[in-house]
Amino acid sequence: MRHLHLAVAALLAASPAFADGDQFEPAMRHFLESEVSAWAEAPILIDAIRDANAARGDLDQAAIDALDAAWQSEVGTADTPTIDPVLNNAAADFLREHIAMSGGRITEVFIMDRHGLNVAASGLTSDMWQGDEEKFTMSFGHGANGVHIGNVDLDESTQRYQGQISVTVIDPETGEPIGALTVGVDAESLL
Repeated sequence: MRHLHLAVAALLAASPAFADGDQFEPAMRHFLESEVSAWAEAPILIDAIRDANAARGDLDQAAIDALDAAWQSEVGTADTPTIDPVLNNAAADFLREHIAMSGGRITEVFIMDRHGLNVAASGLTSDMWQGDEEKFTMSFGHGANGVHIGNVDLDESTQRYQGQISVTVIDPETGEPIGALTVGVDAESLL
């Protein structure tokens, strides 16, 4: 497996499509438009984000940092009361179903609330708070039409070469941004 990742790394470095973000971005945008954009409108995800926003209210940065620290301290342990509710809910099941249907093109999917905290995830992420990362600041932080197409890198949490596509999630009743959706796309599947 390590040899495969090294071979892919060499291909990514040598490939103009991956070396030049301007050439790679159209493929990511096409994948967003053809495969991912409808997920951001899925009622099960909208409801999960609404519920998280209501439950978490107006957390201050100290409370957000405490949740993130608790998450990180639970990674790799048997007792995971912060992580379990994010991985074990109907929205997380929905995300895992879409990964299964993707034919290997999708490596991970997670949704975040208005604070950038994980609400549901297809698998374990390295941290709970995404609010300080471009996947959140460049999507949710840019309002209703926010989209962020990330670079192709080795993702530590999935151990796959991937690019991330992030979009703002909109409440269909109010038209207001309520959270964000991030989809990790397997770069090997786009070669």
